[in-house]
Amino acid sequence: MAAAYWLNSLGCLSLSLICLFTTTLQTTNECDRTFVSRGGTTNGTFHAPELINPGNHSRQCLYTFLAAPGQRVLVQFRTFELRGKPPDGAAVGELPACMHEYMDIYSEMASLETVELVNSAFGGRYCGPIPPRRRVSLHRAVALSFYTDKMYTPPTLFTGNYEFINASDFEVGTPVPNTMCSFVIEANKRRRGLLLSPTYPGIYPKDITCNYMFSGQPGQRIRLEFRDFDLFFGGPHCPFDWVRVYDGPDNTSAVIGTYCGQQRNLVLYSSDERLLVTFFTLPRSASTQNRGFKAIFEFSESFVKLDFISKHDAEHIRGSECDQKILSKKESTGFVYHPNYPFPYIQKVVCRYFIYGMQDSQNLERVRLEFQNFSIPRGFKAKPDTCPDGYLKVYLRGQEATDSYDKHDAELCGEGVSGPPAFPPPLVSDGPRLVMVFSSGELQGRGFKAKYTFETEYRVPGTAAPGGECAFTYRSEAKKRGEFNSPRYPSNYPSRTNCTYTLDATPNEQVTVVFDHFKVRADSWNATAGLYGGATCSEDWVEAWWTGREGSRVPLGRWCGPATPGPLQSPRGAAGLLLALHTDADSVASGFKARYVFEPAKSIFGDCGGNMSGAEWGVVTSPRFPLPYEQPARGAASRVCNWFVTARPGKRLLLNFEHFAVEGHLTERGCPAAVLRLWYESPGPPLELCGEKAPSDRWQYLSSSNSIRLSFIIADKAVGAGGWRAVWTEVTVAEGGECAGGAGGAGGADPGDCAGACLPPAAACSRLQHCAAMPPRRPPHCGSGAAVAGAGWGGAWWLAAAGGATGCAALGAWCRRRRRARPRAPPPPPRPPPRALAARLAAPQDTV
Repeated sequence: MAAAYWLNSLGCLSLSLICLFTTTLQTTNECDRTFVSRGGTTNGTFHAPELINPGNHSRQCLYTFLAAPGQRVLVQFRTFELRGKPPDGAAVGELPACMHEYMDIYSEMASLETVELVNSAFGGRYCGPIPPRRRVSLHRAVALSFYTDKMYTPPTLFTGNYEFINASDFEVGTPVPNTMCSFVIEANKRRRGLLLSPTYPGIYPKDITCNYMFSGQPGQRIRLEFRDFDLFFGGPHCPFDWVRVYDGPDNTSAVIGTYCGQQRNLVLYSSDERLLVTFFTLPRSASTQNRGFKAIFEFSESFVKLDFISKHDAEHIRGSECDQKILSKKESTGFVYHPNYPFPYIQKVVCRYFIYGMQDSQNLERVRLEFQNFSIPRGFKAKPDTCPDGYLKVYLRGQEATDSYDKHDAELCGEGVSGPPAFPPPLVSDGPRLVMVFSSGELQGRGFKAKYTFETEYRVPGTAAPGGECAFTYRSEAKKRGEFNSPRYPSNYPSRTNCTYTLDATPNEQVTVVFDHFKVRADSWNATAGLYGGATCSEDWVEAWWTGREGSRVPLGRWCGPATPGPLQSPRGAAGLLLALHTDADSVASGFKARYVFEPAKSIFGDCGGNMSGAEWGVVTSPRFPLPYEQPARGAASRVCNWFVTARPGKRLLLNFEHFAVEGHLTERGCPAAVLRLWYESPGPPLELCGEKAPSDRWQYLSSSNSIRLSFIIADKAVGAGGWRAVWTEVTVAEGGECAGGAGGAGGADPGDCAGACLPPAAACSRLQHCAAMPPRRPPHCGSGAAVAGAGWGGAWWLAAAGGATGCAALGAWCRRRRRARPRAPPPPPRPPPRALAARLAAPQDTV
């Protein structure tokens, strides 16, 4: 309906215009006004007619303005109070609108001929209190058609000014034949001048294309400065009206830029002596309300020559006088120079240098700048630390992205020499971008030469290695607590990277490390519970060691996947901790974030723990068991308990967990808050344990020597859990699958159910779960005396001795009957595979 109404209204409008213009050009209406130039500069005013119309008849008045040859017409309204009302949502000048009183404007007529009036572009219909924008005729004529059906029209309803202006301002060069507004501008005819859109400062025409072709002499460049720029803005890609500037003679040349909307401080330079500017407006029915552009141009040989850029592996930024861009070629290096190098620089020149390192999913670089020559005079009366004339400003934090050029990180000027006082100190960007702005000022100097180096940026806090490799050191003397992370965290770490983190404690300190985030790629991750080593992590991984003061290292483990390492703490007397991150050439992940704390050294046993030896078996538990273990004391980084268990020479130790509940999960999220580490195979890293043991699970471990070590570490972020209880037993290894003395020599249990170990004979009467498949009930020969209750090892030995041969025979018979009577227990879960023999032999004998 709306479209049909509009088309109908437009058709009626065209018909009415034909009738109106035919009538008015043949018979002068009493309210028509005509303003004709006789040559020379002429201006004047116009206003609404005074009309008395008691019958509300339609009245139409035509105001025509005709300039002399070589002139144009400028019309501008001072007041405008027409009483018509545009329909809701109608744009200014859009049809259908303003049904009872309005003003129609025509400013693109070549003459006042009837046909020309009808065929010329319609400039819009206006009413209400908002006056139309000023108009400049495209040729020599402007027509205003005023319509009203009101009873009275006062002279003050609208008022305005008109002026006949010189048309030569729009003829910037030699006109291109058969075009309305295209020109060739040649330097040998006009070195500088004014460039205006076809009807500036009036509203520019619709459906028009203008080409301005600049042609200079060899060695010249062209400067184009837009003093005013106002085009319709249809979006950032300028799909409707635009100005496009080409760095060459035609529209196949490289594009400097396409511009629309409102532009400020738009100054463009050609790369050589040729430039093309194209102004395009879209054909459409609605009128624009924008005025176009005004620019000044200049041909000159004095603009900066660009060879100082092209000869030194940089790229000139098109449209600028001397701006350049330097992109990294992966840890590449090069030099930047002042304009006109190696000769003194040119005065009153501003050049920008954009030095950009790599930044993508695999790379992140920073820029190091080192000066090798520097001379930018301050002036004789300049105050110290000021640069009143020329300067070099350096931006290290990407300020150019927000045009924050007033927030520079360094402003350099003065005279530098190779000896003291030296050249300006080296500068390093905070991120992948470094930008310099050189302004030469009034004084002339020798300029500068600087070496840039693209270095890999790891974004890791700490003292970086001087050579730029991914190695960071954290010393107790410098900072007692802090954080470190994988490169670029929380973004993904790069591939093909090896990073080390060295934490050095003083002789009377220990260092604790707690991981708060951990995700290291492990595509083929197939972890056996609690084992984190080369068989598990073969792509990307994190490793850790205790470091000794003589340079030795003790491995703590290798981690990958989602299994966060448990808290780490260096032992008393150690130099500290060493951590390493290795990544291969394939996919990456977010990495890790950890924190460290240096604290006064504790006892060798930590906050609890102790030595255990001289007995055949014993019990070790978490603090406060069976109550839940507690968090560390307020302000402490961790709580640590170390137990050292030693058997007689030639014996081994079997550790069986009766109960285990420590926050975490071995394979799903690791042990970030609390961990129990078990050293039972030597050499090799410890076993990490956390999570919860089900009653049917078998958690038993047979040592490879006569000693084991347990270290329970609770981090400050722990919330507590039920804790754990384990039984350790001095055992021998079954030969040929049998223990000496049969089942009685196995302490009442099959060696296959006890990880291949033979328990002491008296173990059956200890009321302890020495191995996972040990019978829950004591044999009858054990009796019920107090001597064998609990962990009374001496009473158990006494009972066995008192029984003599008869007692041992009875015990053996009972065990054999028991084995035949009960179903065979399922095999134990696979024990974490020991290190391969070759790996063990290759491993250094590390001790702290």
